[in-house]
Amino acid sequence: MNPILIHEVGPRDGLQAEAMVVPTEVKLDWIRRLVDSGVDIVQVGSFVRGDKMPQMADTDDLFRILAKESHRAVLSGLVLNEKGLERALDVGVQLICMGVSASETHSRKNTGMGTEDATRRIIATALEGKRAGRKVQVSVQSAFGCGFEGAIDEARVMGIVAAYLEAGLTSISLADTAGHAHPDQVRRYVQKVLEQDPAAEVTAHIHDTYGLGMASIYAAMEAGAKAIKTSFGGLGGCPFTKVGAGNVATEDLVHGLQRTGQRTDIDVAALIGVTRDVATHFGRELPGCVYKTGPIQGSRIEKTELAKDEHR
Repeated sequence: MNPILIHEVGPRDGLQAEAMVVPTEVKLDWIRRLVDSGVDIVQVGSFVRGDKMPQMADTDDLFRILAKESHRAVLSGLVLNEKGLERALDVGVQLICMGVSASETHSRKNTGMGTEDATRRIIATALEGKRAGRKVQVSVQSAFGCGFEGAIDEARVMGIVAAYLEAGLTSISLADTAGHAHPDQVRRYVQKVLEQDPAAEVTAHIHDTYGLGMASIYAAMEAGAKAIKTSFGGLGGCPFTKVGAGNVATEDLVHGLQRTGQRTDIDVAALIGVTRDVATHFGRELPGCVYKTGPIQGSRIEKTELAKDEHR
């Protein structure tokens, strides 16, 4: 089995709903340290209007600066429409992420379009990105439930997946926007995507709104998901859902994986250091656990490493 890929979305999903705008230089510091930690993908920002979402107003600048540097991780960006794609292509985004909500209500609140129209538009935009030579990942948002509508018909979710696959879009993220997912459901959905196309690359983006985030992530991995999206300290959540809540913390997942000998190439001390700085910046405790408790004694991280980090 190939090692599970870690897609860190803190700089985008983690920050998008925050009232306090993070200065570009501070973001760059966090992103560079995340990249250096050994995670596989870092989502730098989203190509949205800065007046609508001030936290993302510097996304183009971030990519332009980072493009001049050498990075061991892939840098991804979120695109909502054709204009966003133009911007992403212009600044050289390596992995372009976009998606459609399976919830009609959430889709209209998030994009101003219904699910059917959004699906056609996103598929066309994604194919344009592929023709430009970029890697593209498409998602089904609110795949496991919606804060406004409640349960979402499984057939509706798999219908969007089928439309993606038919168009040749095989990198698919199942997004738990409202945090309604439970392990059995996540396991079944990942399996059903792979039944449609065994070569599909499935990512799970699970929120921890009701406390089942980590369990659902492990279910996704057991079912064959290739990658997991998490955020430093568990920060973040969709600002357009009814009950916003954070992600599963990146350092918590990596710490758990390393206890069973997986992803020992990732520097958890570095992840913890970033999360502590994020918590200090916002002046509050974040949902994550390991950045507060430290790793379990005997794990890969030595106390001296954490002590050095605390006195940076």
